[in-house]
Amino acid sequence: MASIVIQAEEARELVVKKLTEAGLHSDDASKVADVLVHADLRNVNSHGVLRTEHYVNRLQAGGINPHARPTFSPSGPVTGVVDGDDGFGHVIADLAMEHAIDMAKKNGVGMVTAINSSHCGALSYFVQKAADAKLIGIAMSHTDKIVVPFGGKTQFLGTNPIAYGVPAKTKKPFILDMATSNVALGKILQAREEGKEIPHGWGVDEQGSSVTNPHDVVSLLPFGGPKGYGLSVIVDIFSGLLARAAFGPHISKMYGDLDQKRKLGHYFCVINPAFFTDADVFLEQMDRMMEELSLVEPAPGFDRVYIPGEIEQLHEERNRAHGVSIAQSVYEFLTK
Repeated sequence: MASIVIQAEEARELVVKKLTEAGLHSDDASKVADVLVHADLRNVNSHGVLRTEHYVNRLQAGGINPHARPTFSPSGPVTGVVDGDDGFGHVIADLAMEHAIDMAKKNGVGMVTAINSSHCGALSYFVQKAADAKLIGIAMSHTDKIVVPFGGKTQFLGTNPIAYGVPAKTKKPFILDMATSNVALGKILQAREEGKEIPHGWGVDEQGSSVTNPHDVVSLLPFGGPKGYGLSVIVDIFSGLLARAAFGPHISKMYGDLDQKRKLGHYFCVINPAFFTDADVFLEQMDRMMEELSLVEPAPGFDRVYIPGEIEQLHEERNRAHGVSIAQSVYEFLTK
């Protein structure tokens, strides 16, 4: 399926217009649009404006509260809980990260869970906020079941992403945002939207056999076998159990029961390096580490060694200047 290129600001305005027409307050629509366009700028299109139609459908069905007013309740000097009031996860996660940042600035660490939330988009957006404040950010979110546990055949876990953002002195922050499955479900959905095949190992059918047709995918596999499986359970513990939310097979489906509130949980942690070491030295050492990593001699078939998140940052620089690529069908939905 064809794709088109539009400027990021146009994409943002189209998303805001669609969401406000569906009944969402303009401030909340702007935050959702910011997170979606952030993903498209980084070429993580699976979490970009592609998602707008689903959000509109869920809004119209009653599965997201368009009038939500999330609240923060401190539970200690460095801890607290955001109750999302069943609103948009992007808005809820942003509020939780803001409070975690504030606590980390004052007390060295800030940890916030979010409850009564929904899909919050690319976690890189939120850990980037911490890194931009010269703090270390960590984010986790569980998702509905689509991944089989290592050694199993039946779905139990979600793609359960985890993200880290670490600041540097002169270089761009270290940003690691990854699913604990071999691939995020959004990439499967994107391939379906664009009519493309997927690589072996991304998804399996009902018999557990690897498939290349994205429409045949029934389940995903954890990355790295037992290692990804273990990390996925950890994400469910922190963003599910710790947040008083459901876990694994008890999480409501993103693309099913659109009229039901999802009640998702998230976990955010922010660390202030100045409370553990000299802040300037830490930032300088991050610069040095990333510089030395980039100078490692590349293996055959590679042009050079990239820092985690660097390729996405290069995409963002280019796409800010030249525009973001979105599927023709997505553009038609946004403009109709």
